Amino acid sequence: MTIKLRRVVTGHDEQGRAKVLIDEQVKNTFSHRAGAEFSVIWSTEGFPVNNDGNEDPAGKKIGTAIENGSVFRIVSFAPGVAPRNHRTSSIDYGVVMQGEIDMILDDGVTVTLRAGDLLVQRGTIHDWVNKGTETCVIAFSLIAAKPVTANGKPLLPQG
Repeated sequence: MTIKLRRVVTGHDEQGRAKVLIDEQVKNTFSHRAGAEFSVIWSTEGFPVNNDGNEDPAGKKIGTAIENGSVFRIVSFAPGVAPRNHRTSSIDYGVVMQGEIDMILDDGVTVTLRAGDLLVQRGTIHDWVNKGTETCVIAFSLIAAKPVTANGKPLLPQG
């Protein structure tokens, strides 16, 4: 990961008082395509979320999204990142933390996002292209959603 990230996770002691469970530099960095790295900060399964226990799900192998769950992930996109058009079964909230990136939709529309910009991605096919000289870092919260429908047909995840 091009920036150092500190992960702080709270929980409860045996008496129900708040405490810090984890305070560490993020070290679980993965890559599934050239020029992109990601770290899962936290994930959940089921709604409502169960805040009991002290298990750390950050190292668990997961896809882009979790059916009936949520994923909080940080992604870095280096200049020239390999293309990957995709759609998820989730609503994705994104915050650009560093750099800039182009989001290209399947109809060719391009939107440039810069540090401080916010994104709500609602099950569309999209790609991330970094044409700049600086790595772009985005924080994403992906929350399970029903597949989008068009003309009565579900638009399923792909890519």
